This record gives sequence, C-alpha cells and structure tokens, in this order.
Amino acid sequence: MYNIKKIISISKKAGKAILEVRGTDFDVDYKADSSPLTKADLASNKIIIDSLKKLTPDIPLLSEETKEIAYDERKNWKLFWLIDPLDGTKEFVKKEGEFTVNIALIKNNMPILGVVYVPVKDILYYGDEKGSFKKENNQITKLDPRAYTGKLRVVASKSHFNKETKEYIKKLGKEYELVNVGSSVKLCLVAEGKADIYPRLGPTMEWDTAAAHAVVMFAGKKVINYETNEELLYNKENLLNPWFIVK
Repeated sequence: MYNIKKIISISKKAGKAILEVRGTDFDVDYKADSSPLTKADLASNKIIIDSLKKLTPDIPLLSEETKEIAYDERKNWKLFWLIDPLDGTKEFVKKEGEFTVNIALIKNNMPILGVVYVPVKDILYYGDEKGSFKKENNQITKLDPRAYTGKLRVVASKSHFNKETKEYIKKLGKEYELVNVGSSVKLCLVAEGKADIYPRLGPTMEWDTAAAHAVVMFAGKKVINYETNEELLYNKENLLNPWFIVK
C-alpha cells in the first residue's frame, strides 16, 4: 500500500522547497485565526498533496493548508493521510530552524505511519510497525527511549509555556530541567529518549501531532489524552486536540 521510503522522499522534497523560500525576502500573510501563512507553507503543501495523490490515489487527504472537509464526509474514512506541510511557521518567519514537515497515515483513528522532517538540520524522524528511527548525518538509529534516571527532563514549548503547564510540572514533585524546542520535534525528543515527558496543556490541531505521534508510539511511548488517560485519537468532528501528555 505504501513505502515509507517514498514518504520520506516526499517530505525531503517539500523541505527543499521550504528552504528555497526561506532564502528569499518572502511575504507573510495571516489566516482567519491570525496564524502566519507563507509561500513556503503553500509550496510544501502542493508538493506533498500532488505526490501522495499520485502514489496513493485512493487514499483521501487532510492537510492544514487545504480547504476544510466536512465531518459528514470524513467520518467514514478508515484510512487517510494527515499532513502539516510546515509546522512551526512562526519559527520559520523568524528565520529560526525549528520547523518541520509532517506526514502521517491514519487508520481507524490512530497513526500507523509518521514522517517528521527538520529541513534546516536535515534530520528525519519516522516510524511505522517496523519501529521508529532517526536519520542524521546519514546515520540511522533505532529509537529506544529508556526510563529516566535522576533529574526529570521536561519538554516545554517556547511559545506556549503557560501557567497550567508550570503547575503540572510542579505537581510531578521531582527535580527537573526544561528542554525548550519548537514544532513537532518536542514529541520526537521523548521518542528518542532526550526528554522524559512533554505536557501540552494548550491548543494544538490533529495535523500538528499525528506524524510525531506515530514516531512516539512505535518507539514504545504514548501520547495520552490529559482528561481520559487514553491514547490520542484522530479524525474527530472537531480537529482541535485535547490537552495531552507524551511519556
């Protein structure tokens, strides 16, 4: 049905297009929710959508940058691609490097494949039923996060480190150190064992987390709904994620 190498290739092609825009004096538009939108988001989106339609014409797609699809249509989807062509547009606009390309395959409301690509650093995280891996400097490492020892390493969002998150960390009752990064890399740090826990007590959308959720899950960790303590689900009527904990 799919070959993860082909999805990786698509993500890298999209990443190259993003970097080409990054090197120019690009304009920034703003969507209805005040989030930024650039040529890079649109270029990446077009590459991913066109490539996936060619690769898997029978599998529907849902992307942050395509028109909204009514729940009446998508509720019957058993299998679909969920895409964030540029996660971390705010960081991209600031010319920072913590933005990612995210492609996930969702089956029965759960990710079964995810690719997260960090174009500036040429780092890949990817996962499916064969396990989760990181590719950096042409070296591929299987992700095998270990239980923490000593000081707790807590991932926090640079732009969303709110009061609720601070209170949650305090309640853990352990000595901790903060690991600050942007975009979906936060989930991947837990998957690779560079952090122990990532509490996200604030808004995210399904496309923000799906690809990295696959990487976390196939590395043996979980992305847990803060209220229900169950694994995060996808293709809900409201595409806004609940608060969640990665551990």
